[in-house]
Amino acid sequence: MSTIRVALVTGASSGIGESTAIALREAGFTVYAAARRVERMAPLAESGIRPISMDVTVDASMREGVEKILAETGRIDVLVNNAGYGSYGALEDVPMDEARAQFDVNVFGAARLTQLVLPAMRAQRFGKIVNVTSMGGKIATPLGAWYHATKFALEALSDCLRMEVARFGIDVIVIEPGGIRTEWPRIAADKVRAVSGTGPYAPQGNAIADWLTAESTDKRSSPPELIGKTIGKAVTARRPRTRYAVGYGAKPLIFLHGALPDRTFDAVIQRAAGIPKG
Repeated sequence: MSTIRVALVTGASSGIGESTAIALREAGFTVYAAARRVERMAPLAESGIRPISMDVTVDASMREGVEKILAETGRIDVLVNNAGYGSYGALEDVPMDEARAQFDVNVFGAARLTQLVLPAMRAQRFGKIVNVTSMGGKIATPLGAWYHATKFALEALSDCLRMEVARFGIDVIVIEPGGIRTEWPRIAADKVRAVSGTGPYAPQGNAIADWLTAESTDKRSSPPELIGKTIGKAVTARRPRTRYAVGYGAKPLIFLHGALPDRTFDAVIQRAAGIPKG
């Protein structure tokens, strides 16, 4: 493998993506930080990271980004599929256009970008594809049907892909963050209030919004730098683990989901979220 290692990180304008770009830069990678909001990545550019404009819902944008990286460096060693957002609301309330948009960003964008980098990785007989899912790819919470559906889907996609590309020297790594101190909880809380803050699901909707808002506080979340460092450790390992559950609540909740009967786990989650009974 070349001594120059090249990484592409999506959703890099803030939170986990920004922290991952910094961690990989510190680990010696040439890092391309991709996001729609390029202006927000000025601090990354000052540290030697290369910002590029990319919309993971637009095929031409992704193709142009990958072609630019290959033209400048000749390789892509690491792809971190981090771009994503959380759309919460009762299944009955969420418009199907929003459901499709959630899949376009969280699943189809990651899948298409993976398709675009795989030829170069196969040719060099080396690569690390990191898919940032969530503990929400293993457990479910009320009013999060479409968000969880995308994360469960990305988990399955990763498992299939891992078996397909192992023969080419390519590792597929799943990162399952717990509660992380980013913009994500606030955005999800705003969405659930807008969609299900009134009407028949209002008691659940407002309780979930409050729960998500609390997740952004120091006591209910871990810093995004923890995820960035974990990804840095995973992609530099000779034989990385297939999954890393890390951050507030991730390991215990995933464990409980496997250990408890479904309805018992449902009750635990609803109690934790403060959802009224009945």
